[in-house]
Amino acid sequence: MIERYSRLEMASVWSEKNKYSKWLDIELAVCEAWHKKGLIPKDDIEKLRSSSYRKDIFEETLKITKHEMTAFLKSITINLGDEGRWLHQGLTTSDVWDTSTSLQLKEAGELLYRELTALESVLKNQAIKHKNTLMMGRTHGVHAEPITFGLKLALWWEEIKRGKVRLKDAIKIISVGQISGPVGTHATAPPDIESYVCKALNISPAPISNQIIQRDRHAQFVTTLALIAASLEKIATEIRSLQRTEIREVEEPFTKGQTGSSSMPHKRNPELTERICGLARLIRGHSVTAMENVALWGERDISHSSTERIILPDSCLALDYIIDLLKYVIEDLVIHEDRMLENMELTRGLLFSQRIMLLLVEKGISRENAYKIVQENSMKTWDEGNDFRALISNDDRVKKVLNNAEIKEIFDYSNYTKYIDDIYKKAGL
Repeated sequence: MIERYSRLEMASVWSEKNKYSKWLDIELAVCEAWHKKGLIPKDDIEKLRSSSYRKDIFEETLKITKHEMTAFLKSITINLGDEGRWLHQGLTTSDVWDTSTSLQLKEAGELLYRELTALESVLKNQAIKHKNTLMMGRTHGVHAEPITFGLKLALWWEEIKRGKVRLKDAIKIISVGQISGPVGTHATAPPDIESYVCKALNISPAPISNQIIQRDRHAQFVTTLALIAASLEKIATEIRSLQRTEIREVEEPFTKGQTGSSSMPHKRNPELTERICGLARLIRGHSVTAMENVALWGERDISHSSTERIILPDSCLALDYIIDLLKYVIEDLVIHEDRMLENMELTRGLLFSQRIMLLLVEKGISRENAYKIVQENSMKTWDEGNDFRALISNDDRVKKVLNNAEIKEIFDYSNYTKYIDDIYKKAGL
């Protein structure tokens, strides 16, 4: 991932330094396991414990061997004596590589979980703050009935909670290692070696592996990130829509000195939420590649390897970045409550059409006739610019069954917040 979209902690997880440090941890844990079994002498294991990775030797050797593992082993053994022969005993590259990748994904997943928790908290605070802030609800982009902005935020909050549940499961699925040797038979690395190493690394042994950890695990992890990103995109898309000039009910934070356009000084564009939407698409694309990596030839090939060097770190880095970005947007969102009220009044009372129709039905008018009465008055409002409330109040068909107090009550905006407390209670807010 380019530096612009890489945050420090997540970038550290996917750094070469962290990767090769984990490779060394795994190699030494295997040596410790062999020592416990009596293969590696005490003097040798004590010397091996002081092993270190030499980046310069690694890079020089890689140019010659063109094999990352053999270059890595050379970089460690160059400062060792005969005891260096025990490194990689009974292993194949994937034992180290895949187990290390699992450790990195577990570490990255836990960071993402922490960031989602922070976003969840911000959404919750705003949902509570704006629980009764009325705004226009829209379906098909057209005014429907009033909702509250808090209810919209609460909906997002609950979806992020579901994302956390999925992520927790994905972390569990990917937190496995394998030390099973070529093609996974354990012929050169007995199962007790694997058990010892995985316990030392705080992960579980893969119940069965061939020469690799199976890629459905990685696919579940990346598709989970893609689904979380889709939720972020959903939230960002709505904020973008509500910032449109014609609506302008909310706006992204816009700091002093910030510019929105190189040519039009008046512009305040929703560029942060647009960035979230763009990077969510990137992650979604990576999820397709992750699923295509599941099917490999025989006990392994490396068609997955090249792609994973990109999709695994980039998916984690991009999601980490847009979670933090959305958290900032939600926390400092500019909310125009007066504009919300203005927009509710744009249709001159049409938003009350269903409530009038339902009350007429309750008073004994057939649903078909009630619908006709309300629709006729609605069309006059649309086509002639009349106030719907005045039309209804003066319609003789309505006045026959509803008194003035009942009509006045039906046009009260507070009807739309009547059950908000019950909804919040049901959701645990």
